[in-house]
Amino acid sequence: MFPRKVNFHTLGCKLNFSETSTLAREFARGGFERVAADAPADICVINSCSVTEHADKKCRNLIRKLHRRNPQAIIAVTGCYAQLKPQEIAAIEGVDLVLSNNDKGELYRRVAALGGKCRAQVFSCDTDSLTSFFAAFSSGDRTRAFLKVQDGCDYCCSYCTIHYARGASRNMPIADLVDEARQIAAAGQREIVITGVNTGDFGRTTGESFLDLLKALNEVEGIERYRISSIEPNLLTDEIIAFCAASPKFQHHFHIPLQSGSDSVLARMRRRYTTARFADRIASVRRSMPDAFIGIDVIVGFPGETEADFETTCRFLESIAPAYLHIFPFSERPGTPAVDFPDKVQSSVATQRVERLEELCRRLHADFCRRGIGTVQEVLFESTVRGGMMFGYTGNYRRVKAPYDRSRINTITRVRLTGMDENHDLTGEIVE
Repeated sequence: MFPRKVNFHTLGCKLNFSETSTLAREFARGGFERVAADAPADICVINSCSVTEHADKKCRNLIRKLHRRNPQAIIAVTGCYAQLKPQEIAAIEGVDLVLSNNDKGELYRRVAALGGKCRAQVFSCDTDSLTSFFAAFSSGDRTRAFLKVQDGCDYCCSYCTIHYARGASRNMPIADLVDEARQIAAAGQREIVITGVNTGDFGRTTGESFLDLLKALNEVEGIERYRISSIEPNLLTDEIIAFCAASPKFQHHFHIPLQSGSDSVLARMRRRYTTARFADRIASVRRSMPDAFIGIDVIVGFPGETEADFETTCRFLESIAPAYLHIFPFSERPGTPAVDFPDKVQSSVATQRVERLEELCRRLHADFCRRGIGTVQEVLFESTVRGGMMFGYTGNYRRVKAPYDRSRINTITRVRLTGMDENHDLTGEIVE
């Protein structure tokens, strides 16, 4: 008898990516064969996102496509969309299982127990019941691993559903996370990205701190690099910055969500900082790490965002000059306060603002990457090969390409950066 085949589809954040990887390992231990996302399978698992209406639509379209392509396959859906709108998903033809974020750890057992297609079974819960912690890390998929250290969020930003979909902030003890980091090291991966919903809020359920976690992970043998996937500006303390600057393992790479460069918009968003505080955090990073990569999230078209507010945001971004912008048009999410805010911004206006920030991003990113030309950097090369070239990243997240050399894959190699192409990829020469 041939093993049952399963494929996986991850939508949304790196947190979902780590969870999907863990689910895949459970299926593998159970004797299932993992196949490519576009390959025929007996079981299709979707880990969904619901950060925008587009994310919801993407999940619905994916379900329909999988069912058309493989009508006998069992389709199981979990994740944030499944948490927020389980009945909506269950009503889509082809769906067999819908599991809340609280039931994600039970997904393998419930799917494995099914003999074939059935009427959609829904395992749901309300936000207050989201108390379990699904331990997860990615493995085997690439050079770097994603380690989930925290889940949930106690912030209630006026536009966001994450605290409804993921529940209150919670985490595993540091000792358990160190054990998982050691498993990652034993598997041969050299870099860990520390991920969560609100990583800097780590420790609420264990009485520990995020800095305590960083110090403990720093001692794990075999891991040569760490990155913090994202951290709220009000939680990025001088102590964390100083530790990352002093540790050779923690890379000079920060993702810090801004959302708006207008203080009045930030107040309506219920963000926990001002632009002055945000600028202070950027300045603190650069004092210790002058060439740090700083990525920033920005939302445009928030209700009440005037043209003057947007111009203020543009000027603020110019002044702090991040390396990259992640730009999102505002998306109304049912159940959030922002849905009822007056002075909606027309979608055409939001689109224009997105385009303008995209142009700013291209310029800022090109400037940042260009400053690396002529320097010697340490690059961790990945297995991807395109046009005879291998690709990897410097510590401060400049992407580098060099002629393919199999012996360099998954190794940290000194590279002299000699030029930059139209995609802002830097060309490199191996330094022996």
